[in-house]
Amino acid sequence: MVDPVFDLIIYRANVIDGSGSEGRVQDVAIIDDYIAKIGDLTGAQCVQSIDANGLTLAPGFIDVHTHDDIEVIRNPSMESKVSQGITTVIVGNCGISAAPAILLCEPPDPMNLLGQQHEFTFPHFCDYVVAVNDARPSVNVAALVGHTAIRNNVMDDLYRAATAQEIDSMAKQLRTALSQGAIGLSSGLAYATANQAPAAELETLARELKIKSDHGLIKCWCLVWITRTTYAVILLTHFFVANRVTYAKLHIINIFMFKIAGEI
Repeated sequence: MVDPVFDLIIYRANVIDGSGSEGRVQDVAIIDDYIAKIGDLTGAQCVQSIDANGLTLAPGFIDVHTHDDIEVIRNPSMESKVSQGITTVIVGNCGISAAPAILLCEPPDPMNLLGQQHEFTFPHFCDYVVAVNDARPSVNVAALVGHTAIRNNVMDDLYRAATAQEIDSMAKQLRTALSQGAIGLSSGLAYATANQAPAAELETLARELKIKSDHGLIKCWCLVWITRTTYAVILLTHFFVANRVTYAKLHIINIFMFKIAGEI
């Protein structure tokens, strides 16, 4: 059997393979952008080679909390990410997303973090998918649907609870987006534009997906209840413990959540 000619061999790299094991100095061969072989490749033929000389070689990092929704289209080179070894970004966090979004005026807070009104040109999630594919960013993109974004699509006032009809419209938009490639939902209940959302609104949306949510402590009991009633998978980010009283309450919530999960 004839040995292949590799496109690239990286020699003497401290390889971290993602398994949790300690790094080892090895050679890594690449063919067509895929890892073809790992080990001692002394004498192997290749088109190009790099001597890592002990530098670390690892799988690309995943930045799970970004607001790069429009940036991956605006600046597809994404040098700020790839220069740090990040090869995948999760967008649509904190309840804000570029899609699906229909803006009749300037974006409400905190959607204005993503860009200006003229940059929100994705009324359907599939429109965003097409735009990202056309931009060909240097990172992989996985997108959440923002709770505030779909609230803004169906409500005339974000500083109140949604009606049953509005909640149903949000659920339909979310369901469509999920069918078009969205990976879940994010919420930012600490922001005034989503803070008035009642538990029923979140529960209805949670039933559509595996929910990713940003909650403050005041919403934690609601979060526990939603988890228990919908069996949705929940991820908390931006969770701040500011004092001893808050910490004590958080400890009680943790115990309760573990009981729900059947771990204690």
